[in-house]
Amino acid sequence: MTKEENEKRLAYLKGIVSRLPEKPGSYQYYDENHTIIYVGKAKNLKSRVSSYFHTEVDRFKTKVLVSKIHDISYTVVNTEEDALLLENALIKKYNPRYNVLLKDGKTYPSICITNEFLPRIFKTRTINKKYGTYYGPYSHVGAMASVLELIKELYHPRTCRQPITKEGITAGKYKVCLDYHIKKCMGPCVGKQTQEDYQKNIQQAREILKGNTRQVIRDLKEEMFKLSEELRFEEAEEVKRKYLALDNFVSRSEVVSHTINNVDVFSITSDEKISFINYIHVSNGSINQSFTIEYKKKLNETDEELLQLGIIELRQRFKSDAKEIIVPEEVDMELDNVTFTVPQRGDKKTLLDLSIMNGKQYKIDRLKQAEKLNPEQRQTRLMKELQEKLGLPKLPYHIECFDNSNISGTDAVASCVVFKAMKPSKKDYKHFNIKTVEGPDDYASMKEVVGRRYRRMIDEEQALPDLIIADGGKGQMEVIREVIQDELNLDIAIAGLAKDDRHRTNEMLYGFPPIHIALKTDSELFHVLTQIQDEVHRFAITFHRDKRSKRALHSELDDIQGIGPKTRDSLLKALKTVKRIKESEQSKIAEIIGPAKAKIVYEYFHPDK
Repeated sequence: MTKEENEKRLAYLKGIVSRLPEKPGSYQYYDENHTIIYVGKAKNLKSRVSSYFHTEVDRFKTKVLVSKIHDISYTVVNTEEDALLLENALIKKYNPRYNVLLKDGKTYPSICITNEFLPRIFKTRTINKKYGTYYGPYSHVGAMASVLELIKELYHPRTCRQPITKEGITAGKYKVCLDYHIKKCMGPCVGKQTQEDYQKNIQQAREILKGNTRQVIRDLKEEMFKLSEELRFEEAEEVKRKYLALDNFVSRSEVVSHTINNVDVFSITSDEKISFINYIHVSNGSINQSFTIEYKKKLNETDEELLQLGIIELRQRFKSDAKEIIVPEEVDMELDNVTFTVPQRGDKKTLLDLSIMNGKQYKIDRLKQAEKLNPEQRQTRLMKELQEKLGLPKLPYHIECFDNSNISGTDAVASCVVFKAMKPSKKDYKHFNIKTVEGPDDYASMKEVVGRRYRRMIDEEQALPDLIIADGGKGQMEVIREVIQDELNLDIAIAGLAKDDRHRTNEMLYGFPPIHIALKTDSELFHVLTQIQDEVHRFAITFHRDKRSKRALHSELDDIQGIGPKTRDSLLKALKTVKRIKESEQSKIAEIIGPAKAKIVYEYFHPDK
């Protein structure tokens, strides 16, 4: 590989890294033949993957790995534990060259509930679905142990391995063991606990292992109140103990379950021009494939039509023979021996949500890539979004925002910042000294500077803004409206940014009377609007601080006609204070600045002499 080819390869990879989300997930590195050579996990994908490409990386093996990478893909998940599980599944499937080999074929442990008359609950690494139902796997053995401990504390399932039958219990074939005497088992083998009560406990344990803890908590709460109303307080206290213990329980990981095998998951994310279809394949309870394709719309195709195309394309590409396909909504298509499922809850719904999340993330990545190549595309998108939110007749290309700054009415100033195409236009920023307002009156000050700003723009025939943003609520918006509409008869849209009780911007106002505009506080448009607000604050405060500093540095010597800064500094350096200069004899002053200027200074402080 030539130096130019290597630089091009690294530039391509760093471009991918720059678009990675700051979310947990698994990442995959490919060689020049697009073979997976490394699989990793991260709680922050962008931070972890970018660390491989730092210039200060000095580990030889890491440098060798980086030199072999030609492409990068990733899968986003919900938690760091999910990333660990996904990494484990992908390593097992692809056995990448640079990953540590899995020794002795062991996998993560699971929890089994047997199919016996009185089921047992225990941990295992061996999966045999004929023997029982399996939950997991658990990447953290400590987390699994806490789940088992909780179930044992709540329900006391039997731990003995002897086969127990209904007939054996009736015939008195069994005897209680030590667990019964230390109250870790309720004695179902001798009829001390009914089979119905035992099965009820097992069913609640199943719900906990499925992650449906909220439903179990609700059921326990209802049972507790019912027992209390029936004055069965001892039983109610026992249910309360279970309720409190379960309330503190953190359920298992959501990604993988042995109940799901050989299943395809599809989702679609669309906009006006493009649709993104994400595909996830689950085999033996593990995600081992995730891929997203992109369709450009040409004839206003519906999501259902494109999803059908995507299902056929991706199943053929990855040679999938899954008999079940999970989709977000009903699709009008039939495949031989294939069932379509639209899940509403449970593990399958979790997988569908994960697919949707990956599709949306891929869309964001593609958008970032396009906007990096063409920055104007992002600016136009944001302007269109703001135009639609406010219902403006044209794109808000030119936006201006005002802010006042004063301390107890002293050195009152105001500032105006200008944004064009959603970027600051600093050459157009303006400062204003408040001239007609006495004391701290923000509304009167705002009225003065807005009037001065736009009267001058009209006189000089400058282009007026498309939108004015008031850094405040309804009061400032009304003041600006009075000047713009009532006095100057101009048609300029006016919006306001309002703050909550903690003085944090949380909503946008528009219209008269103002109405609240729905705006997500984590959206890109909201960040741009708060950037405008922060910029006008910074500009106003900086101007006010400079003005106060100049006033603080002002000396009475500056008021003496014929005495310049150099003479002033010489006097202050020699005599330290204006008071000592005032008390000094003319001859002493003359020794410092000469007789002519000394005469001027002395006569200024002693006019009577």
